[in-house]
Amino acid sequence: MVHLTFVSAEGRRTELSVPAGTTIMQAAVQNGVAGIIGECGGSAMCATCHVHVDPAFADRLPPMQDMEEAMLECAASPIDARSRLGCQIELGPDLDGLLVHLPETQQ
Repeated sequence: MVHLTFVSAEGRRTELSVPAGTTIMQAAVQNGVAGIIGECGGSAMCATCHVHVDPAFADRLPPMQDMEEAMLECAASPIDARSRLGCQIELGPDLDGLLVHLPETQQ
């Protein structure tokens, strides 16, 4: 199991344990985390799973692909250097303890 924590824009924390291989977006949607929609189901065709990854985990993430970068430009909330699409990050032991911050809105 991989542990991760979502922090809402209001500061509310939701801690989860999910099986390795689950994406950030799947973890949120399957566990009812408010603030992640996952409208396209994980195919990087929307930006409704936009998250800000804690800097301590930045070097552990897979590189961002062109499609993800393009979709982030469509995000409803401002993006920054920590922005990623949750559907593109598969959780594994190297991301155990991951902390992600949710934007104010996804739409």
